Amino acid sequence: MRRFGEAIVPGQRYRERPGAYAVILDRADVLVTEQLAPRLEFQLPGGGIDPGEGQLTALHRECFEETGWRIRPVRRLGAFQRYAYMPEYDRWAHKVCHVWLAHPVARIGPPREVGHTAVWMPAPSALELLANDGDRHFLRRAIRGAA
Repeated sequence: MRRFGEAIVPGQRYRERPGAYAVILDRADVLVTEQLAPRLEFQLPGGGIDPGEGQLTALHRECFEETGWRIRPVRRLGAFQRYAYMPEYDRWAHKVCHVWLAHPVARIGPPREVGHTAVWMPAPSALELLANDGDRHFLRRAIRGAA
């Protein structure tokens, strides 16, 4: 599985953290989440898969919490891994990120997760603004597949 991001810190213990994320496309636009803390950054909506929770259940829950939108997953695009410090949880994590292509169904309301704002933007802008290489890689893959 392809790895993106920071180098592994020798001697550092990492906790496994699987997650589900969505490239949510509506024609030429993509829905991303702007996260304010611990630092301002744009991300694909999604997050950790809770114990006993499946990928698709987590995908729906996380996308709704971070964007306020209900989605329709179309297909799994793939997965990537990254090793990172997660300051919001004060832990080092080995993140395995499962990425899905999805379409928006309905906006229910504002994001429920504090510090997140749902932002629609043209896909080329998102490619420049997304905070991590793995998100950008799978957005590129989704755009190519949609063409």
